[in-house]
Amino acid sequence: MPQPTRLRAPLARSTLLHMGVRIAVIIALTTFFSYLHMYSTLRTEALAQLEQHVAERGQREQAIFVLAEDNHALLKKTLEERIRALPPQEVSTRFNRLFIHLPDGTIRNRTENIDTTTAPCVFIPRNVEVDAEMRRRILASYDVISWFGPAFYVRFTNTAVTLPEGPFVLYWPNNSSWCLDIPPDFRITDFTHFTISVPQNDPQRKTIWSGVYQDPVSNKPMASVATPLDEQGRHVATLSHDVLLEELMARTINDHLPGAYNVLFRDDGQLIAHPELKGTTDPAAHLRDIVERVKNRPPGETMQALPQYDEYLATARLQGPGWNLVTVLPESVVTRPAFRAARTVLILGLLSLCLELAILYWVLQRQITRPLLAFTQASDRVASGEFHVELDTSRGDELGLLARAFRLMADQVQRREKELHLANEGLEQRVEERTRELKDVHMQLVQTARRAGMAEIATNVLHNVGNVLNSVYTSAQVAKERVAGMRLEHVGRVAQMLQERQSDIGTFLTQDERGRNVMPFLGKLGQNLLDERQEILALLDDVGRYTEHIGDIVKVQQNYARTPRLQEAVQLADLVEDALRINAAGLTRHQVKVVRHLASLPPMLTDKHKTLMILVNLVSNAKYAMDGLPPAERLLSVKMERAGTDRVRIQVHDNGMGIAPEMLTRIFQYGFTTREEGHGFGLHSSALAAQELGGSLSVHSNGPGHGATFTLELPHAPAQETP
Repeated sequence: MPQPTRLRAPLARSTLLHMGVRIAVIIALTTFFSYLHMYSTLRTEALAQLEQHVAERGQREQAIFVLAEDNHALLKKTLEERIRALPPQEVSTRFNRLFIHLPDGTIRNRTENIDTTTAPCVFIPRNVEVDAEMRRRILASYDVISWFGPAFYVRFTNTAVTLPEGPFVLYWPNNSSWCLDIPPDFRITDFTHFTISVPQNDPQRKTIWSGVYQDPVSNKPMASVATPLDEQGRHVATLSHDVLLEELMARTINDHLPGAYNVLFRDDGQLIAHPELKGTTDPAAHLRDIVERVKNRPPGETMQALPQYDEYLATARLQGPGWNLVTVLPESVVTRPAFRAARTVLILGLLSLCLELAILYWVLQRQITRPLLAFTQASDRVASGEFHVELDTSRGDELGLLARAFRLMADQVQRREKELHLANEGLEQRVEERTRELKDVHMQLVQTARRAGMAEIATNVLHNVGNVLNSVYTSAQVAKERVAGMRLEHVGRVAQMLQERQSDIGTFLTQDERGRNVMPFLGKLGQNLLDERQEILALLDDVGRYTEHIGDIVKVQQNYARTPRLQEAVQLADLVEDALRINAAGLTRHQVKVVRHLASLPPMLTDKHKTLMILVNLVSNAKYAMDGLPPAERLLSVKMERAGTDRVRIQVHDNGMGIAPEMLTRIFQYGFTTREEGHGFGLHSSALAAQELGGSLSVHSNGPGHGATFTLELPHAPAQETP
């Protein structure tokens, strides 16, 4: 008698669970879309703020560079005018009054006339020929630097004019004695601020900026701006400023939007200032990706995304040096406020859900759960065989309709139970009879399959042994011919000759014409016998190896019904050569030319004899496939190479009869062959052996007359990886 059904999931609880899940999904979706909306709004605002911030920041930071270029425009114009305006009679007088020719060969300021805080210093290296025209340029540069140097010193470290011949005029109050202390052979023209202005480096002859380098005096980062001055196509002077970058670099690193950071770099990718990146595995690669992203941006585009790091980039190009100021804003800065707002929405929604589910549970318990419990108890009684049940059929709702239907169902179940009991008795008898018939048929099929399997194994053994026996017979015949061709009778003749002249054998060997040839003849004969013996031993070694392979073929076929052979370390190229050697006699007889393309591979683990059996079959089939070609055109190509990191591919290609497309799908079937004298066992057994080795054997042909390529792929397991 069945036990009463125990409720594992009461209706009220399961209903609440399903409704709670659905409402929770709705709340989650609402939260998600709220998050998306807030994220989109905050992202738009953050990116607009970022773009505006970078634009304004770029304007502020480039002010010093714009000012430097404006200064150079004024200096260049003033210097041109001053060079033309200096009267010739004044040049020589003033030059000698201001400067002195020292014993070391240089020309420098007269120390008694120089005010280090207001006047520039002048240095002319020795061995520089100072003519009237150069004096004019030096004196004009001295005047211009005197006028403008003190004013420019407020924003710039120094102001200088350098002549291509080597003289220079410098205003540098922080190091005013520098011109007096430098050695006589000092060449200012080797410095960056001058070399960037020469025609080959500045073909457009415009103001140009150097890279960032260390100030040799203060050891602080600085950059130089240079403007060339040409007269009648000749470079006559270079104007320059040195700009300290310490404050700019400090602002770049420390002054940034909340959560963001700044990067300053040149167009060639040289970094000028950047913070220490944290939270990334490779900071250098991170910075390179930022630089590459900015360098490859479309013209005029200032905002970009860097998806691999979840960052946004805003770029401002600093007028003057053309440097790139990039502000990087992590996406988390945008998502964090949106996430906090979404979390609040989610918490409020869950609290509302809990309250709604509590009210719903009370309603379900009274209106549905208790009536349904009565139906459950009635079902238990019907299941136990008690078909007379009492239910409340007076209700006018769906539960009352269900109670009336249940009463009707109980009556019908009682009637049909009796009918099924009678039918079941006859069905059991028919099942027993059918079961006995199926057992007999199954035993017949097992015996038939066993006999078919034994026949297939025997056929494979005979086919593979036949291939190897051909090579055994050929090697034995060649050895026989070698032995038969040995001229051993010459040994007897020489011995007889020596016996006849035994009494005077010394005279015979040294003075007789035939005697003098005996020793060389014996030497050559001995070497010839050694060579013949070596060749015969090699042929007998082949016979031994082929015979061993016959035994292994039988063992391989026996192992089809037992556990596989253990793998061993082999050189795959040696197996390919063995397969060609086993078929050597047939290849020679068929006049087949063999071309090898064997890559150098380390030893690998595989079943040596199964692999050799496959290769022997493939070479043998290729040999017969070329019978229809003229002997001079028969070409067999064997190629071995890697096929990826864990596979090895061996291809055997012939230019013979080819294979029709409709036969490519049947070529590996048991018993299928395209040769009249073939049996169709070799390729079938080879394909099975390739599968057992964990590899595959496939074929490709462009059709009849276009040859065929058989491809053997094997797993590459290096021998040193074995335990």
